[in-house]
Amino acid sequence: MKKRILVTGGAGFLGSHLCERLLNEGHEVICVDNYFTGNKENIVHLLANPYFELIRHDVTMPLYVEVDEIYHLASPASPTHYQYNPIKTIKTSVIGSMNMLGLAKRVKAKILQASTSEVYGDPQVHPQPELYWGNVNPIGPRACYDEGKRCAETLFMSYHKQNDVHIKIMRIFNTYGPRMHQDDGRVVSNFIVQALKGEDLTIYGDGSQTRSFCYVDDNIEAMIRLMDTDKAFIGPVNIGNDAEFSIVELAEKVLKLTGASTKIVKKRLPQDDPSQRQPVITLAQKALDWTPQVSLEEGLRKTIAYFKKVLNV
Repeated sequence: MKKRILVTGGAGFLGSHLCERLLNEGHEVICVDNYFTGNKENIVHLLANPYFELIRHDVTMPLYVEVDEIYHLASPASPTHYQYNPIKTIKTSVIGSMNMLGLAKRVKAKILQASTSEVYGDPQVHPQPELYWGNVNPIGPRACYDEGKRCAETLFMSYHKQNDVHIKIMRIFNTYGPRMHQDDGRVVSNFIVQALKGEDLTIYGDGSQTRSFCYVDDNIEAMIRLMDTDKAFIGPVNIGNDAEFSIVELAEKVLKLTGASTKIVKKRLPQDDPSQRQPVITLAQKALDWTPQVSLEEGLRKTIAYFKKVLNV
Protein backbone atom coordinates (compact mmCIF):
# COMPACT_ATOMS: atom_id res chain seq x y z
CA MET A 1 0.00 0.00 0.00
CA LYS A 2 1.40 3.41 -0.97
CA LYS A 3 2.15 5.49 2.11
CA ARG A 4 2.96 9.17 2.51
CA ILE A 5 6.24 9.24 4.42
CA LEU A 6 8.13 12.17 5.96
CA VAL A 7 11.93 11.92 6.25
CA THR A 8 13.59 14.64 8.34
CA GLY A 9 17.24 15.15 7.46
CA GLY A 10 16.34 13.63 4.11
CA ALA A 11 19.13 15.37 2.18
CA GLY A 12 21.78 13.97 4.50
CA PHE A 13 23.91 10.85 4.15
CA LEU A 14 21.46 8.35 5.66
CA GLY A 15 18.32 10.29 4.80
CA SER A 16 19.02 10.43 1.07
CA HIS A 17 19.52 6.66 0.89
CA LEU A 18 16.28 6.18 2.83
CA CYS A 19 14.31 8.52 0.53
CA GLU A 20 15.64 6.64 -2.49
CA ARG A 21 14.69 3.26 -1.05
CA LEU A 22 11.17 4.37 -0.04
CA LEU A 23 10.50 5.81 -3.52
CA ASN A 24 11.71 2.57 -5.09
CA GLU A 25 9.18 0.73 -2.93
CA GLY A 26 6.39 2.87 -4.36
CA HIS A 27 5.76 5.33 -1.55
CA GLU A 28 5.27 9.10 -1.60
CA VAL A 29 8.16 10.81 0.18
CA ILE A 30 8.37 14.27 1.75
CA CYS A 31 12.01 15.16 2.36
CA VAL A 32 12.69 17.88 4.94
CA ASP A 33 16.15 19.40 5.44
CA ASN A 34 17.67 22.75 6.41
CA TYR A 35 21.02 21.90 4.72
CA PHE A 36 23.08 22.49 7.86
CA THR A 37 24.88 19.23 7.09
CA GLY A 38 22.61 17.87 4.34
CA ASN A 39 23.40 18.45 0.67
CA LYS A 40 20.97 18.93 -2.19
CA GLU A 41 23.39 16.99 -4.40
CA ASN A 42 22.42 13.88 -2.43
CA ILE A 43 18.80 14.04 -3.59
CA VAL A 44 18.94 16.00 -6.86
CA HIS A 45 18.47 12.76 -8.81
CA LEU A 46 15.12 12.27 -7.03
CA LEU A 47 13.62 15.67 -7.87
CA ALA A 48 12.08 14.52 -11.15
CA ASN A 49 10.07 11.82 -9.36
CA PRO A 50 6.46 13.06 -9.06
CA TYR A 51 6.11 11.28 -5.71
CA PHE A 52 9.09 13.11 -4.17
CA GLU A 53 8.63 16.47 -2.44
CA LEU A 54 11.46 18.57 -1.02
CA ILE A 55 10.87 21.12 1.75
CA ARG A 56 13.59 23.39 3.13
CA HIS A 57 12.70 23.53 6.80
CA ASP A 58 14.34 23.48 10.23
CA VAL A 59 12.74 20.91 12.54
CA THR A 60 13.18 23.21 15.53
CA MET A 61 10.15 24.99 14.04
CA PRO A 62 6.74 23.25 13.84
CA LEU A 63 5.79 21.55 10.58
CA TYR A 64 2.22 20.88 9.46
CA VAL A 65 1.83 18.07 6.94
CA GLU A 66 -0.38 15.00 6.64
CA VAL A 67 1.66 11.79 6.65
CA ASP A 68 1.39 8.12 7.60
CA GLU A 69 4.95 7.63 8.84
CA ILE A 70 7.84 9.81 10.04
CA TYR A 71 11.50 8.85 9.95
CA HIS A 72 13.18 11.39 12.25
CA LEU A 73 16.83 11.52 11.13
CA ALA A 74 17.50 15.27 11.37
CA SER A 75 20.70 15.98 13.30
CA PRO A 76 24.37 16.58 12.60
CA ALA A 77 26.07 13.26 13.30
CA SER A 78 29.83 13.80 13.14
CA PRO A 79 31.88 15.48 15.89
CA THR A 80 33.15 18.12 13.45
CA HIS A 81 29.62 19.19 12.59
CA TYR A 82 27.82 18.81 15.91
CA GLN A 83 30.57 20.57 17.88
CA TYR A 84 30.57 23.49 15.42
CA ASN A 85 27.28 24.67 16.93
CA PRO A 86 26.54 22.64 20.07
CA ILE A 87 23.46 24.68 21.05
CA LYS A 88 21.94 24.17 17.60
CA THR A 89 22.76 20.45 17.85
CA ILE A 90 20.96 19.87 21.13
CA LYS A 91 18.01 22.04 20.04
CA THR A 92 17.68 19.90 16.91
CA SER A 93 17.58 16.71 18.98
CA VAL A 94 15.27 17.98 21.72
CA ILE A 95 12.99 20.63 20.16
CA GLY A 96 13.06 18.88 16.79
CA SER A 97 11.91 15.64 18.42
CA MET A 98 9.16 17.45 20.31
CA ASN A 99 7.88 18.98 17.07
CA MET A 100 7.94 15.70 15.18
CA LEU A 101 6.31 13.81 18.05
CA GLY A 102 3.62 16.50 18.22
CA LEU A 103 3.02 16.04 14.51
CA ALA A 104 2.86 12.25 14.90
CA LYS A 105 0.37 12.62 17.74
CA ARG A 106 -1.83 15.00 15.73
CA VAL A 107 -1.99 12.95 12.51
CA LYS A 108 -1.68 9.54 14.26
CA ALA A 109 1.49 8.67 12.33
CA LYS A 110 4.04 6.04 13.22
CA ILE A 111 7.39 7.69 14.03
CA LEU A 112 10.95 6.34 14.16
CA GLN A 113 13.80 7.99 16.06
CA ALA A 114 17.28 7.53 14.60
CA SER A 115 19.20 7.46 17.86
CA THR A 116 22.85 6.54 18.20
CA SER A 117 25.38 4.30 19.88
CA GLU A 118 26.72 7.54 21.39
CA VAL A 119 24.03 7.19 24.08
CA TYR A 120 26.40 4.57 25.57
CA GLY A 121 29.22 7.15 25.82
CA ASP A 122 32.60 5.65 26.65
CA PRO A 123 31.14 2.28 27.66
CA GLN A 124 32.13 0.33 30.73
CA VAL A 125 30.17 -2.68 29.42
CA HIS A 126 31.45 -4.38 26.27
CA PRO A 127 29.88 -5.21 23.88
CA GLN A 128 26.90 -2.92 24.44
CA PRO A 129 23.38 -4.37 24.88
CA GLU A 130 20.25 -2.21 24.79
CA LEU A 131 19.79 -2.62 28.55
CA TYR A 132 23.08 -0.82 29.27
CA TRP A 133 22.44 2.75 30.46
CA GLY A 134 25.73 4.16 29.23
CA ASN A 135 28.60 6.28 30.53
CA VAL A 136 28.22 9.83 29.18
CA ASN A 137 29.94 13.01 30.36
CA PRO A 138 27.00 15.49 30.49
CA ILE A 139 29.23 18.57 30.23
CA GLY A 140 31.90 17.33 27.84
CA PRO A 141 32.48 18.44 24.22
CA ARG A 142 30.39 15.55 22.86
CA ALA A 143 27.48 16.05 25.27
CA CYS A 144 25.46 18.26 22.90
CA TYR A 145 25.01 15.22 20.66
CA ASP A 146 25.12 12.38 23.20
CA GLU A 147 22.76 13.95 25.72
CA GLY A 148 20.56 15.40 22.98
CA LYS A 149 19.94 11.92 21.63
CA ARG A 150 19.41 10.50 25.11
CA CYS A 151 16.83 13.20 25.82
CA ALA A 152 15.16 12.50 22.46
CA GLU A 153 14.76 8.85 23.47
CA THR A 154 13.16 10.00 26.73
CA LEU A 155 10.74 12.22 24.81
CA PHE A 156 9.81 9.38 22.48
CA MET A 157 9.09 7.04 25.38
CA SER A 158 7.10 9.73 27.20
CA TYR A 159 4.93 10.47 24.15
CA HIS A 160 4.35 6.75 23.75
CA LYS A 161 3.34 6.20 27.38
CA GLN A 162 1.35 9.40 27.87
CA ASN A 163 -0.21 9.88 24.42
CA ASP A 164 -0.02 6.37 22.90
CA VAL A 165 2.11 7.60 19.99
CA HIS A 166 3.33 4.65 17.90
CA ILE A 167 7.12 4.99 18.22
CA LYS A 168 10.25 3.10 17.15
CA ILE A 169 13.77 3.74 18.48
CA MET A 170 16.95 2.50 16.80
CA ARG A 171 20.50 3.04 18.03
CA ILE A 172 22.82 3.35 15.05
CA PHE A 173 26.46 2.22 15.22
CA ASN A 174 29.03 3.86 12.92
CA THR A 175 27.34 3.75 9.53
CA TYR A 176 29.41 4.50 6.43
CA GLY A 177 29.04 4.47 2.64
CA PRO A 178 28.53 6.68 -0.42
CA ARG A 179 27.30 10.25 0.18
CA MET A 180 29.24 10.68 3.41
CA HIS A 181 30.56 14.22 3.59
CA GLN A 182 34.26 14.29 2.75
CA ASP A 183 34.96 16.80 5.55
CA ASP A 184 32.70 15.37 8.26
CA GLY A 185 35.57 14.20 10.45
CA ARG A 186 34.34 10.60 10.73
CA VAL A 187 37.05 8.01 10.63
CA VAL A 188 36.02 6.11 7.45
CA SER A 189 35.67 9.21 5.28
CA ASN A 190 38.78 10.76 6.87
CA PHE A 191 40.96 7.77 6.02
CA ILE A 192 39.61 7.31 2.50
CA VAL A 193 39.92 10.99 1.56
CA GLN A 194 43.42 11.23 3.03
CA ALA A 195 44.54 8.08 1.21
CA LEU A 196 43.11 9.18 -2.14
CA LYS A 197 44.77 12.60 -1.78
CA GLY A 198 48.11 10.98 -1.00
CA GLU A 199 48.13 12.34 2.54
CA ASP A 200 49.16 10.56 5.72
CA LEU A 201 46.32 8.86 7.59
CA THR A 202 45.63 10.56 10.93
CA ILE A 203 44.89 8.36 13.93
CA TYR A 204 43.87 9.95 17.22
CA GLY A 205 45.29 8.09 20.19
CA ASP A 206 47.27 4.88 19.77
CA GLY A 207 44.74 3.35 17.37
CA SER A 208 43.78 0.49 19.68
CA GLN A 209 40.28 1.91 20.25
CA THR A 210 37.65 -0.15 18.45
CA ARG A 211 34.58 0.50 16.33
CA SER A 212 31.99 -1.60 14.50
CA PHE A 213 31.23 -0.36 10.99
CA CYS A 214 27.85 -0.91 9.32
CA TYR A 215 27.38 -0.29 5.59
CA VAL A 216 24.57 2.12 4.74
CA ASP A 217 22.43 -0.41 2.81
CA ASP A 218 22.32 -2.72 5.82
CA ASN A 219 21.30 0.19 8.05
CA ILE A 220 18.46 1.28 5.74
CA GLU A 221 17.16 -2.30 5.53
CA ALA A 222 17.02 -2.49 9.34
CA MET A 223 15.37 0.91 9.58
CA ILE A 224 12.53 -0.08 7.28
CA ARG A 225 12.07 -3.44 8.98
CA LEU A 226 11.86 -1.72 12.36
CA MET A 227 9.24 0.73 11.10
CA ASP A 228 7.20 -2.17 9.72
CA THR A 229 7.03 -4.09 13.02
CA ASP A 230 3.76 -4.11 14.93
CA LYS A 231 2.92 -1.68 17.72
CA ALA A 232 4.12 -3.98 20.48
CA PHE A 233 7.77 -3.67 19.46
CA ILE A 234 9.20 -0.19 19.93
CA GLY A 235 12.88 -0.74 20.82
CA PRO A 236 15.35 0.66 21.48
CA VAL A 237 17.21 -1.74 19.22
CA ASN A 238 20.88 -1.70 18.30
CA ILE A 239 21.53 -1.52 14.55
CA GLY A 240 25.12 -2.09 13.55
CA ASN A 241 27.62 -4.66 12.39
CA ASP A 242 28.92 -6.69 15.31
CA ALA A 243 32.33 -7.25 13.67
CA GLU A 244 34.78 -5.22 15.77
CA PHE A 245 37.90 -3.56 14.34
CA SER A 246 40.61 -1.38 15.83
CA ILE A 247 41.22 2.00 14.21
CA VAL A 248 44.68 0.79 13.15
CA GLU A 249 43.10 -2.20 11.40
CA LEU A 250 40.70 0.10 9.56
CA ALA A 251 43.57 2.36 8.46
CA GLU A 252 45.53 -0.61 7.15
CA LYS A 253 42.51 -1.86 5.18
CA VAL A 254 41.99 1.57 3.59
CA LEU A 255 45.66 1.79 2.61
CA LYS A 256 45.51 -1.66 1.06
CA LEU A 257 42.26 -1.07 -0.87
CA THR A 258 43.27 2.37 -2.16
CA GLY A 259 46.82 1.32 -2.98
CA ALA A 260 48.09 4.41 -1.16
CA SER A 261 51.74 4.45 -0.12
CA THR A 262 51.30 7.03 2.63
CA LYS A 263 51.94 6.31 6.30
CA ILE A 264 49.92 6.43 9.50
CA VAL A 265 50.53 9.32 11.91
CA LYS A 266 49.18 9.55 15.45
CA LYS A 267 47.80 12.58 17.27
CA ARG A 268 46.37 13.25 20.72
CA LEU A 269 43.07 11.51 21.51
CA PRO A 270 40.15 13.97 21.89
CA GLN A 271 38.34 14.22 25.23
CA ASP A 272 35.63 11.60 25.88
CA ASP A 273 36.40 9.66 22.70
CA PRO A 274 35.02 6.12 23.30
CA SER A 275 37.68 3.46 23.77
CA GLN A 276 35.50 0.67 22.40
CA ARG A 277 32.24 0.27 20.55
CA GLN A 278 30.51 -2.96 19.51
CA PRO A 279 26.77 -3.66 19.43
CA VAL A 280 24.95 -6.67 20.75
CA ILE A 281 22.53 -7.28 17.86
CA THR A 282 20.63 -10.30 19.20
CA LEU A 283 17.43 -8.26 19.54
CA ALA A 284 17.60 -7.03 15.93
CA GLN A 285 18.24 -10.56 14.70
CA LYS A 286 15.23 -11.93 16.56
CA ALA A 287 12.72 -9.08 16.25
CA LEU A 288 13.60 -7.88 12.74
CA ASP A 289 15.09 -11.05 11.23
CA TRP A 290 17.99 -8.77 10.33
CA THR A 291 21.71 -9.40 10.14
CA PRO A 292 24.18 -7.14 8.31
CA GLN A 293 25.13 -8.58 4.92
CA VAL A 294 27.96 -6.32 3.71
CA SER A 295 31.48 -7.02 4.95
CA LEU A 296 33.79 -4.15 5.87
CA GLU A 297 36.03 -4.81 2.86
CA GLU A 298 33.11 -4.86 0.41
CA GLY A 299 31.62 -1.71 1.91
CA LEU A 300 34.96 0.09 1.86
CA ARG A 301 35.41 -0.74 -1.84
CA LYS A 302 32.03 0.86 -2.65
CA THR A 303 32.78 3.89 -0.49
CA ILE A 304 36.23 4.34 -2.03
CA ALA A 305 34.69 4.20 -5.52
CA TYR A 306 32.28 6.98 -4.51
CA PHE A 307 35.01 9.24 -3.13
CA LYS A 308 37.14 8.69 -6.22
CA LYS A 309 34.31 10.28 -8.24
CA VAL A 310 33.81 13.09 -5.74
CA LEU A 311 37.53 13.90 -5.63
CA ASN A 312 38.00 13.25 -9.36
CA VAL A 313 40.79 10.78 -8.66
